[in-house]
Formats: sequence, structure tokens, C-alpha cells
Amino acid sequence: MLSLGAGLLIGVIYSLLNVRSPAPPLIALAGLLGILLGEQLIPVGKQLLQGTAFSAACDKVHAVSHVMGPLPGRHATPAEAKQDESKPG
Repeated sequence: MLSLGAGLLIGVIYSLLNVRSPAPPLIALAGLLGILLGEQLIPVGKQLLQGTAFSAACDKVHAVSHVMGPLPGRHATPAEAKQDESKPG
């Protein structure tokens, strides 16, 4: 139900902006970025209210890795790196 409600809200906003769905790539990517950043507002905000510096707050809640995703060639553990190296391809 929440997804349906969010979709309806976005549909209304698209209508107000005179944007057709599916959205043009730039608008769609900006929306996805907004979602990723919005997910981090509350956790980072809680850390800031506790007196943590912004960069430390982002580190504590792993905000950057959540927004950016895993970078190519970077693995959580050496075991994962070895598994990827052993895959043919």
C-alpha cells in the first residue's frame, strides 16, 4: 500500500511538472538520487543531533557506501575478492 501511495504521489508530481512517464533519463536519475539521499537523512540527522560531525555521522551509518554502492574492485572481505578472481570471465 505504501508503494502504491508513493507511486500515486509521484504521478501527481509528474502531472504538475508536465512530465510523461516513463520519465526522461535525467529526471528519473535525479529522482533515484533523491531517494537514496532521502533514505540517509534520518540516520545522519540523528547522529548530527547527538553532536557527531557530519563526515563522522556519514561514516557511522555507512551513508556514502549506501548511496554510491560498492565500487568496482573493492570487496568487503578478502574471501569475496578471491571468489571473484576465481570466476571465469
